[in-house]
Amino acid sequence: MSKATAAVRAANGGGFLHDQRKRRIAGDAAIYAILTILGVIWVLPVVWVVFESFNKNTTPYQDTFFPTEYTVDNYVQLFTQTDVLDFPRMFMNTLIIAVFVCVISVFFVLSVAFCMSRLRFRMRKAFMNIALVLGMFPSIMSVIAVYFILKALGLTEGSVVIFALILVYAAGSGAGFYVMKGYMDTIPMSLDEAAYLDGCTRLQVFTKIIIPICKPMIVYQALTSFLTPWLDFVMARSIARTQDNYTVALGLYTMLQQQYINDWYARFAAGAVCVSIPIAILFIIMQRFYQESMSGSVKG
Repeated sequence: MSKATAAVRAANGGGFLHDQRKRRIAGDAAIYAILTILGVIWVLPVVWVVFESFNKNTTPYQDTFFPTEYTVDNYVQLFTQTDVLDFPRMFMNTLIIAVFVCVISVFFVLSVAFCMSRLRFRMRKAFMNIALVLGMFPSIMSVIAVYFILKALGLTEGSVVIFALILVYAAGSGAGFYVMKGYMDTIPMSLDEAAYLDGCTRLQVFTKIIIPICKPMIVYQALTSFLTPWLDFVMARSIARTQDNYTVALGLYTMLQQQYINDWYARFAAGAVCVSIPIAILFIIMQRFYQESMSGSVKG
């Protein structure tokens, strides 16, 4: 092959690589541009709610997208003017319900998943199949039936409504064991067998071996269990009928009613910001434990 032919081929190869590099740069730029636009679309409503919570104009109808005058009175009035809407009480009701449901749900799911994953007994597969089929139906289908059951038990009036909401949210949590069971199935049975040979009981295997390994899934379960009552509207609306038993979702919904919206619109935004704070704190705390547990499992 002559030197001229080799030079032509080298030039063609260099041009191909140059064009390929250009296409890759153009593709990366297009992807980043799309992601930037989507990020702005996602963040913009959050930014607007935060700015609106400091808006001095409390009416919903304004000439500008962002407020022109700012004040902290919306937060002060939200927690001090409780004669019309007692938001602090609604906040505490929701926090109590969410904390109890989180603890109970994690315990239920861990227990059921351990039994389904590590034990063998009659009707085990039948139970899992029934739970799988029931999980295909949305929970909203049972709202009316749940309400009449609670009404027959006398749990829809007075202060026991909080207990009723805890019971409703936590009672069905054990049926959502499939994700936790799938994670436990990846844990070798040899660990259990070695522990049994060393004299451990099933409770000790559960608490000293399974639970430490399942920390990532416990974090996931705790987050979802806390968010369910914290953000739910339908079930709380059907059971809680008076403001004394309202959750924050019902309180924020009430602020947008016709008789309140002109005075409570900015306070609604302030309430939305306050509602998001415990969720953000929970995610920050749980993320640290999740990362530690994952790094520990990799080292093991």
